[in-house]
Amino acid sequence: MKKLLYACIITASIQLGFAGMAKAQLTSLPDGDNKRASVSEQIGLADVTIRYSRPAVKKRDGHIWGELVPPGYVDQGFGPSKSAPWRAGANESTTIDFSSDVKIEGQPLAAGKYGFFVAYGADECTLFFSKNTSSWGSFFYKADEDVLRVKVKPVPADKSVERLKYEFADEAPASATVQLQWEKLVIPFKIEVDAMKNQVAMFRDELRSEKGFNWESWNQAALYCAQNKTNLEEALMWADTATSRIFGGDQSFQAWTTKVAVLQALGRNSEADEVMKKALPLGSETDLYRYARSLSAEKKAKEAFAVYKMNYDKHPDTFFTNAGLGRGYSGIGDYKKAITYIEKAQAQAPSKPAKDNMGKQIKTLQDGKDIN
Repeated sequence: MKKLLYACIITASIQLGFAGMAKAQLTSLPDGDNKRASVSEQIGLADVTIRYSRPAVKKRDGHIWGELVPPGYVDQGFGPSKSAPWRAGANESTTIDFSSDVKIEGQPLAAGKYGFFVAYGADECTLFFSKNTSSWGSFFYKADEDVLRVKVKPVPADKSVERLKYEFADEAPASATVQLQWEKLVIPFKIEVDAMKNQVAMFRDELRSEKGFNWESWNQAALYCAQNKTNLEEALMWADTATSRIFGGDQSFQAWTTKVAVLQALGRNSEADEVMKKALPLGSETDLYRYARSLSAEKKAKEAFAVYKMNYDKHPDTFFTNAGLGRGYSGIGDYKKAITYIEKAQAQAPSKPAKDNMGKQIKTLQDGKDIN
């Protein structure tokens, strides 16, 4: 009796196993030889990914647009949708994924994944970005799932494209145009991002991670904001963190000068001047030389001379301090003394181009002109 029971159990298990196996399907080529594809590109800091299937023209030239791809909306004879746009590809719905907020043809669209559909027209196409990302084709399209609709003009292609494809074109730092290309037609739409907003958001997020455990990261974020005159109040907090003792930035000339830049961007110049006094003693020979050069470029000759002199007193008779003091004297109009120091720098020049440059500066000073 026990043997019979065991045999029944084993037979049932085998039958259940085969039943389960029968539901599984082996991997095969996509239906209709419509190749699956994806294309991605970063626009600003936003990752944009399009996933789609690629139907072929297959000698149907002249019968794609307006025929195989019907104009407007159609009843496809299957599914609940009686007025559906085209799936913008083949097989499964085409999807497009944005890692951050974007604008499509000037219209805002939140970060996320969307089903992408097209209502074709010879003179104008309507593009749909839908919450429906998992359906097969557009058989289950619902208008109330649309998040955004935009209208664009299709344009003739320079050459025939056998298999439908998506490409990024007209790339710029904060924008690109996506082109749906098939047969002899292109349907383009422009994607734009707020690169500055995304960059600040990325900094804000990364500073909470392990990347925020050094003064350099806080300094990088604060300096970006100062240079771009954006998010300045928060940038000042970032600069305060960079110059704190926690991560060692309190001894960094770069960290303190970044704080100066943020304060200046905020219009708090007297505070910036006081902070700069703290920063100067921390500067290296090249730090002080570059800072003085920036003051010269801003036509702040007296301030530049003071820094060049400080640098020379700390590091007397080197190439940089001689070249710097020569620039300092030139800025305040004492060309004779300027020549003296530039000649010293010429003798110490580390390379022939540097030596030749000193020679040009001496000639300029001899002509009675400022070298800054």
